[in-house]
Amino acid sequence: MEVVHPEYVPDPALSREEMEALQRDLAADAVFSDDLDVDPAEIALDEPPTENATLGGDADAPVVVGIDQAFTDDEAVSAAVAIRDGSVVETVEGRAPLDIPYIPGLLAFREGGCILDALRRLDVDPDLLVLDGSGRIHFREAGIATHIGVAVDTPSVGVAKNLLCGTPRTPLDEGPFPEGTKIPIEADDSMTTPDGTVVGHALQSRQYPNPERRHVNPLVVSPGHRVSAETTVGVVDALCAGYKLPEPTRLADAAADDLKSR
Repeated sequence: MEVVHPEYVPDPALSREEMEALQRDLAADAVFSDDLDVDPAEIALDEPPTENATLGGDADAPVVVGIDQAFTDDEAVSAAVAIRDGSVVETVEGRAPLDIPYIPGLLAFREGGCILDALRRLDVDPDLLVLDGSGRIHFREAGIATHIGVAVDTPSVGVAKNLLCGTPRTPLDEGPFPEGTKIPIEADDSMTTPDGTVVGHALQSRQYPNPERRHVNPLVVSPGHRVSAETTVGVVDALCAGYKLPEPTRLADAAADDLKSR
């Protein structure tokens, strides 16, 4: 797939002020309402996807691509795993120099290059991207899922393990929560979004039978581009198949670790 908006390709050589200015411009072009041809019921997974290198299955089914990263001393590596009709139909890798350290709120400038390199190598055309990281739950509404989604103008969602900003309607430290719990997260005064706007959800995708003794923390999911907050949580919930992470990013995480080890 191609970059549609090259002006938003993350450039790690920019100053911090220039990066933040680019994020504000990008957020103005982001769409946080539904503009996609994917229904959660169409992509729901009851079990982990099977490998299918022959691109079989229903050729008209939506293609969901999970993306995750890993790092060596001097390189960022990305794996993109494409799933269609319950099968893994393609796995590609991307690489880019590791030019800057992790800076909260500027993740795309550290990891975006290897992600876009992987996406350029895909033969299938994604209907939805699922990225490891935040989307609209971001100080400037421009987390990595939003940044990549806008750059390639493709519906995208972000799946994070921790809350970057925003206020859950039910404090997350009041858990553990039952499996299936969805807690709206509202914008707060650390964000450019108006206070009270629902910018994502905490999703309890999996829970142990006795959570008082051992429990799983919720995921933090938010729209990246061309997806609403409500559809985002429905999509991520549909893509979970017994594990905490949705299958696209769970498989991409394993593939990225394999790239790092090689």
